[in-house]
Amino acid sequence: MSRKAATIALTALAPISWGSTYFVTTEFLPPDRPLFTGLMRALPAGLVLLALTRKLPSGAWWWKAAVLGALNIGAFFPLLFLAAYRLPGGVAAVVGSVGPLFVVGLAALLLGDKPTVRSMLTAIAAAFGVSLVVLKAGAAFDTVGVVAGLLSSLSMSAGTVLTKRWGRPEGVGALALTGWQLASGGLILLPVALLVEGAPPALTGTHLAGYAYLAFGNTAISYFLWFRGIERLSASSVTLLGPLSPITAAVIGWAALGQALGPVQLIGMTVAFGATLFGQLNPVPKRAKETKVVATAAPVSGSFSSAEKNDQEVSMDLDGRAVRR
Repeated sequence: MSRKAATIALTALAPISWGSTYFVTTEFLPPDRPLFTGLMRALPAGLVLLALTRKLPSGAWWWKAAVLGALNIGAFFPLLFLAAYRLPGGVAAVVGSVGPLFVVGLAALLLGDKPTVRSMLTAIAAAFGVSLVVLKAGAAFDTVGVVAGLLSSLSMSAGTVLTKRWGRPEGVGALALTGWQLASGGLILLPVALLVEGAPPALTGTHLAGYAYLAFGNTAISYFLWFRGIERLSASSVTLLGPLSPITAAVIGWAALGQALGPVQLIGMTVAFGATLFGQLNPVPKRAKETKVVATAAPVSGSFSSAEKNDQEVSMDLDGRAVRR
């Protein structure tokens, strides 16, 4: 397996894990506590990662970590849960599936990545496939819920693109950066959860087990893999892995909750999964291919000229990892 394929596979584990959130929430957690659930997902995981890495932000990274934590966690979780409570699950998932379209636009503004017909069509196909999987006939639309869903998707998309733009400071690993964002996002959620929902509910062993899974498997590890993927892949490539989340949720619902999967849902899964795979393809531009041919023609032994060395390095870069264009 190539390095890029391995990175894609590991990054894909994040949305696959997030697809289990609905099942865990409904089967293991106390009802009607979305903000407390978001808090329990983010803050304990962030504090544990801070303790493990023993790294705190410095300089401009104090406000950068706060911005990323707000976009990816602190604002995203409440908006997501508001949409989930105001809309049927299928409608909420479809509204959230427009994320790849937001990322294409934001990447053009903030990263200088020009949107292509291919990237737009792939994002639209992914959203269409998700709609076939989860959208039911006669589903109700609530204006507040739809706006919250769109804002949650925009928040996560902006966080994804800014994570790509800012990278991480020298000497700081992806695990520490994940801890910064989870901790800052959790601290943003703390007063909101207390003001809106009041004191925490009484927790049973089942509740604690559910929260432990959400905090560490579903959040700490998953967000680490997600941010690591953003660092090594293009922003659009990463966000097109998002449809794996509703696909996973549908499969878990079928396997564990006895929910039906008809022909339309299976077709939608195929379309969404196909768009996800297609979105990972990164065709080499014509000029880059020509450069690669020149590099291959370089002498195998003996000394290289400066230009020949540069050509060979470009060839290795194209073979070894995604190139930012």
